[in-house]
Amino acid sequence: QVSGGEDEIQQLQKALLDYLDKNTEIDASLVFSRKFYIAQWFRDTTMETEKAIKSQKDEDSSEGTHHAKDVETTGQIMHRAESRKKFLRSIIRTAPSQFSTLRMNSDTVDYEDACLIVRYLASMRPFAQSFDIYLTQ
Repeated sequence: QVSGGEDEIQQLQKALLDYLDKNTEIDASLVFSRKFYIAQWFRDTTMETEKAIKSQKDEDSSEGTHHAKDVETTGQIMHRAESRKKFLRSIIRTAPSQFSTLRMNSDTVDYEDACLIVRYLASMRPFAQSFDIYLTQ
């Protein structure tokens, strides 16, 4: 269960990072996994922002008019991207030993929950979303 208020994706990312950090003593490869996920999420956020800016510029140049709804959507994407980047930067700056103070309900995330979170977050990636298109073609 994800509580309201904060970004749902960010809460799931935090829960997964908590799980990985908690289990690094058992499996040293989880340190790499944790760093990989942080880097991948930061890259995804940057790419999402760039696509939003590009789509706004393409719409403005092709139609010649400014749609307030599209600008609002782009602004929301930019705001969400900046908050996610800020979260990831705070995680990067935090040493693994200090990360335990940021944990939220880490005791409730077990291996099965971590697998489910990974599957959900992977389904949100562009390749996973376009896989059905590749299959139909």
